[in-house]
Amino acid sequence: MNQPNILLLMCDQFRGDCLSFAGHPDVKTPYLDTLAAEGAFFGHAYSSCPSCIPARAALFTGKSQENHGRVGYEDGIEWNYDHMLAQELSDGGYQTGCIGKMHVHPVRKHCGFQSLRLHDGYLGHYRSASIPHCQHQTVTDDYLYDLKKVMGPQADVTASGPECNSWVTHPWIYDEHLHPTNWVTEESIRFLETRDRTRPFFLMSSYVRPHQPFDAPASYFDLYKDKQLREPAIGDWEDSSNTERFGFIKDSIYGCRDAALRHNALAGYYACITHVDHQIGRLLTALMESGEYENTVIIFLSDHGELLFDHHLYRKVFPYEGSTHIPLLIRTGKNVCPTAPIRSNTLAELRDILPTILDFAHLPIPEGVDGFSLVPEITGTGHNNRPYLHGEHSFHSCLSNQFIVTETDKYIWYSETGKEEYFHLALDPREQHNAINDPQYQERIDWLRNALIRELDGREEGYSDGASLRRGYKPVTTLSHIF
Repeated sequence: MNQPNILLLMCDQFRGDCLSFAGHPDVKTPYLDTLAAEGAFFGHAYSSCPSCIPARAALFTGKSQENHGRVGYEDGIEWNYDHMLAQELSDGGYQTGCIGKMHVHPVRKHCGFQSLRLHDGYLGHYRSASIPHCQHQTVTDDYLYDLKKVMGPQADVTASGPECNSWVTHPWIYDEHLHPTNWVTEESIRFLETRDRTRPFFLMSSYVRPHQPFDAPASYFDLYKDKQLREPAIGDWEDSSNTERFGFIKDSIYGCRDAALRHNALAGYYACITHVDHQIGRLLTALMESGEYENTVIIFLSDHGELLFDHHLYRKVFPYEGSTHIPLLIRTGKNVCPTAPIRSNTLAELRDILPTILDFAHLPIPEGVDGFSLVPEITGTGHNNRPYLHGEHSFHSCLSNQFIVTETDKYIWYSETGKEEYFHLALDPREQHNAINDPQYQERIDWLRNALIRELDGREEGYSDGASLRRGYKPVTTLSHIF
C-alpha cells in the first residue's frame, strides 16, 4: 500500500475563528480557505492545555496533558517520551524534516526528525545570560544565523520594536523576504526541491506567527490598520478592574487600556495571519509544481489561540474560546483517497493528530496514545468522537483553571478559588453570558461538573476526591511522573 506524503502546516497562537471560511468578518485567508473548502474542516477543534509547550507535547505524543505530564507552561524540562510522531514516521520509511518552531528541551532535540532547520521565535529562557552557551538562542537558531549573515551581527527578531508577548505593533523593518515567516516557506520549498524521491516525506512547516511580535511587512498592516474591526467579545459577567489596573503594561494578560493601541494590535494580528496565509500559498504552489500536491495529505492547525482582548484578557492559557479553540483543516490529495469536502462537528484535539497521520501513513499507532484517528470520518468509513474534552492550564494569580467542553457547551472551574462558569456555546459562541446560575441548566452543569470530578480523581494535586471538586490546592505546571 502506497504511503502518501504528509505536509503539516502549523502556526503559533492562531485563533480557531480567524479564517474567512469560518465566517470571521475581518481577516482574509484565501489559501487556507481553499484547503478548507476542498477538504475536511473541523469546527470544534481544541487545544486542551493552551500554551506552546504542553500543546506541542500533545501533538508529538498523541497523549492527553495528564499523560504527557505538562499541565502548564514550564521551560527547561527535557522531552523524554516512549514515542514521538516524527520518530514513528522515520522508522516507518519516511524522510522527515521540521522547519521553524519546535519549542522543546534541549533546544536542538530533533524528536525523531531526520533534519531540523530551527526558528523558535524569541524565547526568553534561551536568551538569558545564564543559559549555557550551546543552548543560547543566538547559537542554536538557524534563522537568526541566516539573518545575521545578511544584515550583520546586530540584526535580530526584536529589531522592529514589538516584544514577543506584547500588544505593541510595528511593521517589519528589514526587507520582506528576510521575515521569519518567509524564511520558513523558503526553507520548506528547498526541502521539497532536494528531498529523497525514493521515499515519501513528512514535512512540518512550523510558523511562529501570528504569535507576537506583531511585525508583518507594512503592506499587510495596510490591509487592516484603517478598517473598522470587530470589537473583542465582552460579556455580562466580566470585571474590567484588572485592565484598568494593569492595562498600561505592554504584555499584560489583562489587555490594554488604550483603544487606539488595541485597534493596532487587532490589525497587527490579522496582518500576521494574512502574511502567513500568503506564504503558505507559496508553499502550496511549490508542492503543485513538484507534482506531489495530489499525492500529499495537507494538515493545517495551531498549538492554541489568542484571546485578543476578549473578556478583557490577552494572550492564552485561559479556558475561553479565543485561547482554546484552534483551526484544523485536512486536505487529502486525490491520489491518496478521493473524498468529498466535509464540515465536521467532531470534538477534535491535538492528541488526535498523531494517530490520524499514522493512519494515513498505514503505520501502527503506539501503545499509550489517548487520541483517535480522524481518517475514518474523512474517508467516510466510520466516525470516532468523544462526549466531552477535559482541558486545563496551571497559571499564577489564582487563575489555574479546568474545563469540560462539548460540541454545545462548556463548564469552567478555577481550582484555587472554586469559581465556576457555564457557557452554552451553541447559543452563545462568544461566551458573553455566564449561565452558571440559570435554573434551566442546573442538571446539565451537574453532569459536566461530575465529568470533571471523574477526570481529576486520583490526580496528584488533590483537586478531586472522587465525589466533589476540592478548591485551594496548589497547582503544578509539570506532573511528577514526567521526571
